[in-house]
Amino acid sequence: MRHAVRTRTLLRPGPMPAPRRRTPRVRSLIDADALRVLHRAARVLLDDLPQLTDRLVAALQEQEPAYRTAVDGDAAATWQEVHRSLRHSITSLLDPRGARDAARRCSWKIGATRAEQGLPLDALLHAFRLGGSLVWQGLVDETSRTAPEDVRLLVHVASDVWDFVDEHCTLVADAYRQTERQLAWRRENRVRLLAAALLDGTSRIADLPEAAQALDLPERGRYVVVAAVGGRLAGCPGAQAVLSPGVRVHWHTGVDADYGIVPVEDGEESIVPDEQAPGTRVGVSSAVDGLAAVGQARRLADTALSLCPGSGGTVRLTEHLPAALVASSPELGTALAERLLGPLDRLEPADAEVLLDTLATWLACDGSAQRASRRLYCHRNTVLNRLRRFEQLTGRSLSRPSDLVEVSLALTAHALLRR
Repeated sequence: MRHAVRTRTLLRPGPMPAPRRRTPRVRSLIDADALRVLHRAARVLLDDLPQLTDRLVAALQEQEPAYRTAVDGDAAATWQEVHRSLRHSITSLLDPRGARDAARRCSWKIGATRAEQGLPLDALLHAFRLGGSLVWQGLVDETSRTAPEDVRLLVHVASDVWDFVDEHCTLVADAYRQTERQLAWRRENRVRLLAAALLDGTSRIADLPEAAQALDLPERGRYVVVAAVGGRLAGCPGAQAVLSPGVRVHWHTGVDADYGIVPVEDGEESIVPDEQAPGTRVGVSSAVDGLAAVGQARRLADTALSLCPGSGGTVRLTEHLPAALVASSPELGTALAERLLGPLDRLEPADAEVLLDTLATWLACDGSAQRASRRLYCHRNTVLNRLRRFEQLTGRSLSRPSDLVEVSLALTAHALLRR
């Protein structure tokens, strides 16, 4: 019974008492004897490795729920991993220099593999420490069985055994965290690629389910795309500032603008507030059906953004469709403006500007000369005289619907092309 108590105290050594002064010769003899005892017990453990593996796997199943799941999922693979790790650990006790690199590679691979599988790091480190305790207990039990008088000598190699365990716990943790970072980068990069493909309109139909899962967005449903430039946007903590509170969105940083993919239900009007921070320009597309049409929505958002004034604000495409038509085909817009407004080039620039400003104000006032005069701080007849002069110079009648449509579009093109 007294011997059993002594054996238990060696399971995991506590603080060592201060050594008494000894000559180097005595110290080296003790070390040599301790190594001899260690190697003798380690060779027995190596021969008994399958049974030792069974014991560690059983202990893991009992003490670690994560390993219980792993064993249930693939018992053979878990057993082989434990067997391989124990073999390298015990071999390292017999030949520290020769087996060191192989043991380190084994632990690194286990750490990386378990990170890929999502096993919690705490469970993995517990498994390594549990394996170290099992090996140490095996060394003590074997020495107690065959040479009880030599158990005391194991104290002199205990630090070597536990230093090995600590080293490999550090190694497996480093491998786990490095792999975890690599996996996170791959996931983030994959999300970026999937979002970019959606916005470019190059996504394959087969990739849509993966994109929906990666971006946490429904594959079916209605979407708008928000294009934003300036201010604190997608790459910054204030990304949500351009949107109304509580709006669900996936932001993607583009080359010329940042894009938000926003699922909508009823409409897009409430998604983005009209007022933005100074210098922040936002364009909102019309709604499209499904993730497959996000590329189309991105092009519409770019068109809306091109209509946004440089001072900032929000432009919703659905509220500026005529201007969007002009902006989407600048060559035709230029031709239209030159054809209808070209005759004004014969005037002094200031006079031409007065006529165009009056025309734009009159259109903004729904064709009311009275309201336009109040905005322009002039008499109603002055407004009418300027409009008649415009008609005489261009040969267009503002009372004829077809001419009025052309004039309105030409005026829009002129305003856009001057930016």
